Amino acid sequence: MSEATAADGAAYWLRWQVFVCGALIVLPTAAAAALLPRLRRAAPPLRTTDLWVPCWARLHPGWLLGYRAFALAAAVALLVRLLVGHGVNVFFFYTQWTFLLVTIYFAFATAISAHGCWVYSTKNSKKADESHEFLSDDVENRDFSTPISGERKRDEKKITNYHEHIANEKIAGLWGRCIQIIYQTSAGATMLTDLTFWGLLVPFFYRDKFGLALVTDGMHSLNAVFLLIDTFLNNMPFPWYRMAFFVFWSCAYVTFQWVLHACGGLSWWPYPFLDLGSSGAPLWYLAMAIAHIPCFFLYWSIVKAKHTYFPRLFQHAYVRITQNVQRED
Repeated sequence: MSEATAADGAAYWLRWQVFVCGALIVLPTAAAAALLPRLRRAAPPLRTTDLWVPCWARLHPGWLLGYRAFALAAAVALLVRLLVGHGVNVFFFYTQWTFLLVTIYFAFATAISAHGCWVYSTKNSKKADESHEFLSDDVENRDFSTPISGERKRDEKKITNYHEHIANEKIAGLWGRCIQIIYQTSAGATMLTDLTFWGLLVPFFYRDKFGLALVTDGMHSLNAVFLLIDTFLNNMPFPWYRMAFFVFWSCAYVTFQWVLHACGGLSWWPYPFLDLGSSGAPLWYLAMAIAHIPCFFLYWSIVKAKHTYFPRLFQHAYVRITQNVQRED
């Protein structure tokens, strides 16, 4: 059955491939939903300062705000350019879903960074004063290479005080956790999008007919670049169990495609491996389901490596906060 006849009748949706592929969507979603509450209880909490304080002691939070604002403006510009040139039909593709999610993340992250910078600069706030004293006056004017033991001890004491200040910061609320969820979902989806495009679609499916106009829009590379730079600047934790939301996101996209085709709203599949008319469709769906694991843990490994090796390479510049406060509800 060709793509043109995918939505022509009920016979297409009664094929055995549909039921197998449906199970490959439902089962991971159900498993993620069942395990998520249990795994979340064992995870450390997210503090409000994790959302806007950089992981670099010498870096003023305004720099993180400036970068996030720049990334937001660039992402919005790319989306507007694509919409003007191709219309809303571009959102038939998972790439544009993911890029929109990245844009939403930077919108929320910019807003929370702006609020954090306001808190940081408020002289009436004791916590903001302590952060300002450590991050601006003392650290920026300090030569950490000095051999004087007294100076080194004072530096270490200030770092310890800063850690204690952050550790005692209040836990982020619902909106803070939503930003973290969007961040982690965007990270997994970006890895899946870029690796699938460059490693599968371009070499095997679109070698002859896929033009480079979409590539020049930068969405299959800049999404990862934007997020990775933010990751190397921010201090947000990256708990692995939130891969569940990445699974929810991808399953929502596939469900959207199925509903759209079943209702006759679309007669072609944006990605050839989504076509249920092929006898090999279950294998493609299984492969893409499995691909979510390495894609998410690739980004998780990057964050893990950052927290592991940066403190060794940049002992006095990198601030790794130990999360030892009460856990999430």
